[in-house]
Amino acid sequence: MNDDPEPDWKLKLRYGRLTTPFQHYFVLAEGVAGALRAGFDCPAGPAFMGMKAWAASPEEARHMAAVIGRDIGFDANGRIDIYEAEASQPPRENPFGYDIRFTPFNEDGRQ
Repeated sequence: MNDDPEPDWKLKLRYGRLTTPFQHYFVLAEGVAGALRAGFDCPAGPAFMGMKAWAASPEEARHMAAVIGRDIGFDANGRIDIYEAEASQPPRENPFGYDIRFTPFNEDGRQ
């Protein structure tokens, strides 16, 4: 079952029938997970947060990761890498982040 609000949004975006001032990014933030908000799961301690985002710029996506992470209970206190990526949700009227996931790691970098 396809639960996209408009199943052909990717084609419309590709061919200019759907436009947006935003670009799509994947954000990978290093930091520390604390007591995460309900709906999110990660042991407390060092972790990576991955997030997909529609944003106006890489800088805005970086800022969004820090703010959204903080709201969830994650302190993005390390490196934040931004990559252009294919979207799995259509753009909206405003920037937004989605598909947020956490991966814990040891201080020596191992999961």
